[in-house]
Amino acid sequence: MLLEENPMADSQQNVVGALTLEKAAAISKSYEADLKNNVVRHALSRNPISEVVFEPSSVMNVAPQFNVEVKTLPVANQRASGRCWIFAGLNVLRELIAKKCNIKKFELSQNYISLFDKIEKSNFALESIIKLSKNAHDDRVLQFILTDPVSDGGQWDMFVNLVKKYGLVPQDAFPETFQSNNTRETDQLVNAAIRNFAYEAHRLALKDDMPGIRALKDQTMEKIYDLFLNAFGVPPKTFGFAYTDSKDKFHEEEGLTPKSFFDKYVGEKLLDEYQSLINSPTADKPYGKNFTIDFLGNVVEGKSINHLNVTMERMKTLIVKQLKDGFPVWFGSDVGFYRDRASFAWDANAFDYLSNFGFDIKFDKGGMLDYRHSAMNHAMVIVGVEIVNGLPTKWKIENSWGDDNGLKGYYVMSSAFFDTFVYQAVVLKRYLNQDEVKAAGKDPIHLPPWDPMGTLAD
Repeated sequence: MLLEENPMADSQQNVVGALTLEKAAAISKSYEADLKNNVVRHALSRNPISEVVFEPSSVMNVAPQFNVEVKTLPVANQRASGRCWIFAGLNVLRELIAKKCNIKKFELSQNYISLFDKIEKSNFALESIIKLSKNAHDDRVLQFILTDPVSDGGQWDMFVNLVKKYGLVPQDAFPETFQSNNTRETDQLVNAAIRNFAYEAHRLALKDDMPGIRALKDQTMEKIYDLFLNAFGVPPKTFGFAYTDSKDKFHEEEGLTPKSFFDKYVGEKLLDEYQSLINSPTADKPYGKNFTIDFLGNVVEGKSINHLNVTMERMKTLIVKQLKDGFPVWFGSDVGFYRDRASFAWDANAFDYLSNFGFDIKFDKGGMLDYRHSAMNHAMVIVGVEIVNGLPTKWKIENSWGDDNGLKGYYVMSSAFFDTFVYQAVVLKRYLNQDEVKAAGKDPIHLPPWDPMGTLAD
């Protein structure tokens, strides 16, 4: 009878999986024999990896020319905050207002929506913790919530909930503050308060003291309100809206409220028309089904996250229809590895990690989702597309990184980048077919909080 292998036999060199000195020496010898490594090492000593592995041919076919294009206002700048989803949402809505009023330059207050997002997210997190308050501290769902209960990021349906509840304000009626542009410290503080609440609520829950938990929540929310009002400012209850149109005619309205301004220039009916689409080619998400993510949201009484999963070809078809009618499209993508902040062009082959390092970091899209390599992490606005022989070949993107990046803040996204790294787009329901409308209206399939479709754009 053969004896079973003893991984600890003889010496440490025989441990299965150990990186032995002999193996390390062989790898080093192979490294030194490849003269290419000298060039790469020298280049990396003075330059970022992305600069060294940039593939210049990737920008050859992405000239900023489009035969379908929505004319838009100058780009905004989210600065050192993760509020891209809010900026992108407001960029979509400001185009509607600018068209109504015939304005060439206009921004809605990102600070206003951000303020109430922070407050509502805090309330949402506290309510989620109350539901889980009897669970042990290492419960997976509770631990996931406590990791980052209030952050800058969000999704489209969260944006809609805020606008419908609180309305809109022009930027000059509630401008940015240092804290709204630099949110790290306020996020740190509020998350500390929420984790302390979780600790105290668990102790009260073990005594079945729900009145005590509710009283503690009220006290915590009062402090959270104080924090964000001090940091972001006190929003106006009423304000004036003054602007000069493209014909140099001056207009002025007084006594507007955030809700009356929203109702007049946008309206709930339009917001209710939008449907979030996702492209998730994974085994657990059949196409033609809609999904929600548990414990993801901001407004407790608001609409739950709702994603209709469609093929990439169908998503592109619907986006093109909306663009042709003159409406920009909010969308979410992964900009982790292949976006080039310095260049105007984004392509899935822009960086050659494979020949330089041997890493194939761009693999099957479903596999990248399942194995946590890629997911939606940034929201922007699609404002143009080049159609050749009936197919989209490149896309014009409005970003929120200011006009000193890209082409005055705009980018060109290649078809390859789009297919590989775009995960979400929001379109008007008028473009969906009957089956899609019916599917989107059904009770959604519930996904756990850590599902990749629950990642936040920031």
